[in-house]
Amino acid sequence: SYREIAEITGARIDKIQQPGKEEIVLVFRFRGSSHKLYICPSANAPRIYFVSEAPESPANPPMFCMLLRKYLMGAVLTGVSQLATDRVLFLDFLSTNEIGDKVSLRLCVEIMGKSSNIVLVDECGTVIDAVKRVDFSTSSVRQILPKLKYELPPPQNKLSLANADEETITERILEKKNSYLSKAAIDAIEGISPVVAREISYLVTGYDEYVSQLSDSQICLLKDVVHSVKCAALNKAPLYLIYDENSRPKDISFFPVSQYGGKYSTAGFDSPSKLLESFYSERDRINRVSHKGKELNKKINSLIEKAARKIANRKAELEECKSKDTWKLFGELITNNIYSLHKGETVYRVANYYDGMNPVSIPADSALTPLENANRYYRSYRKAKTAELMLAKLISEGEAELAYLESVLDELSRAESDAEIDNIRLELIEGGYVKNKFGKNHRPPRELKPFEFESDDGYLILVGRNNVQNDKLSMKLAHGNDMWLHTQSFPGSHVIIRCRDGEVSDLSIEQAAVIAAYYSKARDSSLVAVDYTPAKLLKKPNGAKPGKVIYHEYYTIIVDPDENLVNRLKKS
Repeated sequence: SYREIAEITGARIDKIQQPGKEEIVLVFRFRGSSHKLYICPSANAPRIYFVSEAPESPANPPMFCMLLRKYLMGAVLTGVSQLATDRVLFLDFLSTNEIGDKVSLRLCVEIMGKSSNIVLVDECGTVIDAVKRVDFSTSSVRQILPKLKYELPPPQNKLSLANADEETITERILEKKNSYLSKAAIDAIEGISPVVAREISYLVTGYDEYVSQLSDSQICLLKDVVHSVKCAALNKAPLYLIYDENSRPKDISFFPVSQYGGKYSTAGFDSPSKLLESFYSERDRINRVSHKGKELNKKINSLIEKAARKIANRKAELEECKSKDTWKLFGELITNNIYSLHKGETVYRVANYYDGMNPVSIPADSALTPLENANRYYRSYRKAKTAELMLAKLISEGEAELAYLESVLDELSRAESDAEIDNIRLELIEGGYVKNKFGKNHRPPRELKPFEFESDDGYLILVGRNNVQNDKLSMKLAHGNDMWLHTQSFPGSHVIIRCRDGEVSDLSIEQAAVIAAYYSKARDSSLVAVDYTPAKLLKKPNGAKPGKVIYHEYYTIIVDPDENLVNRLKKS
C-alpha cells in the first residue's frame, strides 16, 4: 500500500542495495530508525513493501545499483503517489547533483506482471535508466531507454475502485456476457487480483458462471459484493494471508476470502508489509539460494560421477591384476622348457611341476620365439604387480575424494544464504575443482561464523557450515574436553559442545547429537547413529581433504533429527 510508504515522507536514503538481478532495497533513515523498502519487478511475483531483514547483497554491486547510488544516495523522499488504483507507484526525491545543485528525481515502480519495472526519471521526465531496458525488439508500443521521454503504461480500459461507483462497475462487468464472472471482474476492475475476482464470483454464484447466466437476484447481489470490495480497498481494512492445508502461505487478499471452504485457513494483518514479508520471505530465500546453487550443484554432481567412474575403472584394473601369478608361472614354465618349444606354435603344452606335473596349455604368440613369449609374460607380471600397489593407493584416494565431494554436495543442499554458497564455491576453487571466473581482484566472500545453539542446561553448541569451517572448528577452536560430534557413516557438519570445568552434560550431548543428525545427509532419516569423543582425541591426516578427521576412541548415541528442537535451541 502506498499509504504505508507515504508515512516516511521526509526520510533520507542511507543505503542502496541490489541483492538480485531484479531486486532493489532502499534503506531510509527516518526519525532515528531504519526502514528497508524492498522493490522487486520480477515477472512472476512483482511487489514493493518494507522488510525487517533485507536479502544478502553480492560483494560487487550491479551497474543499476551503482547508478541509483550515484543519483539517490542521501536523497530525501518528498512524496509518494499511485496511478489511481493501478499498480504503478511514484517515489519522488529531492537530491543533490555532482555540482551541489538540488534536483528532483522520480522512481517509477511498475508492478505489472511481465512488464514490471523500476525506472529512474529526471525532473524533465526523461529516463535516466531502468532495471529492465525495453527497446523496439521487446515492445513496439512503449520503450524504456536512457534519454527517452518516460511514458505512463498504456491504459487498460478498466474502472478504478477509487473513482467509479458500484453501479458503473457492475454494468461494466455485465457487458462481458460471454466471460466467466471472475474473468469479467478482472477485465473490468483496475488492480484486483485473481483471488479477489474469484471471491466475487464465489459470493455471487457459489462457484463461477458465465455473466449471461446471472439471474436478477444475482445481479443485485453482485452490486452489493462490488460495494464491499470497494470499501475494503479504499478503507484501512484488515489484510488476509491464506494458508493451505499444510499451513504454507497460499495467497493474499485485501478482502475476506471464503472460496476455499474449511480446507484453508486465514490470518489477518494490519500492515501490508508484514503481510507480504510473511508470504514471500521464506519462498524467496529458498528460490534465491536454489537458483544460485544450481550451477554449482550440477558441477559437483558431475565431479561425483567422474570420481565414481574412475574408482570403478581402477577396481576393474585391480581385478585383472589378480592374474599376475598365472603370468609369472607361464613365464617360468616356458623358460624351463625352452629347448623343447619352437617358434610358430600358438600353444605351448608343458608339464606344471607346481601341480604334480599335470599338463598345462600356455597361449603363445606364433610370431615370437619361446624366450620372447616368456619375457612377455614376465613383463605382464611385473607391470601388474606394480599396478596392483598403485591401484590400491589410487582407489583409496579416489574413495576419499568421492566422500569429500558428497560432503560438499550435502553442505550445498543445506546452504541457507548466498554467502554460504560463495564460501562453498571458494572451497572448491581452492581445491582445484572449480575455475575462478572472477579474477585475482575479485573480493572474496565474507567469512561466516559457525551456527550457535544453546542446550537447555546452558552449554554452547557450535556447528560448522562447510568443510573448511569444520576443520577450523574441530582442529583450532575446539580444545581439551570440548565434545566433538558427527554422524556415523553420513556426511554432515562437525558439532562442538563447549565444556564447563572440563565437563559436558548428558543432556547437552543428546541435544547436540540431534543437531548433528539434522545438519547431515541423514536429516530426513530416523534412528541416526552419532559418534562423540573429546576434541583432544581428533587427528587430521596429512594431506587429507577439508573436513576429514580421524578418531579411534568414541561413544555412539542413536537419535532422531528434530527440526523443532533445532529451531528452539538456535541462537539468533
